[in-house]
Amino acid sequence: MTVITKTKESALHFSHVKPDDTPWRSDGLRDFFLYRDLGIANATNGKVIAHLVKANKPPTEGTGWHHHVCDFQIVLMTKGWAKFMYEDKVTLVEAGDCVHQRPGMTHYLFDYSPDMEYLEIVSPADFGTVEVEGPCAIPPSTPWQGK
Repeated sequence: MTVITKTKESALHFSHVKPDDTPWRSDGLRDFFLYRDLGIANATNGKVIAHLVKANKPPTEGTGWHHHVCDFQIVLMTKGWAKFMYEDKVTLVEAGDCVHQRPGMTHYLFDYSPDMEYLEIVSPADFGTVEVEGPCAIPPSTPWQGK
């Protein structure tokens, strides 16, 4: 990871992270995903986090109903697909799709392809996750059998 400059006015850093600069890690929020830090939390002094998330194990239980304590969150699916419940609606998110999850939006990721990978950007970097009671039943997952 390269950090070159810091501006006095913003206390932000320039950051350039190459694919081999940060490893895929299994100690993130969910053990069935792998996470790769893109250096943005450090470059923004915790204002924003950007990381890649990819499938590590088949979807057997999903994420459970939850919402994030944050000001901003987007998911950009770069490979594969995932099925989310956003409140009471099933949403298929495929490669190329971008989802803005408004702050506090109740959701549940319950199914995904083996090649699923997405970019997630959240502010602040140390956002919280709160498990909540869901508004409806979850459709069954199809552990790596297709959409």
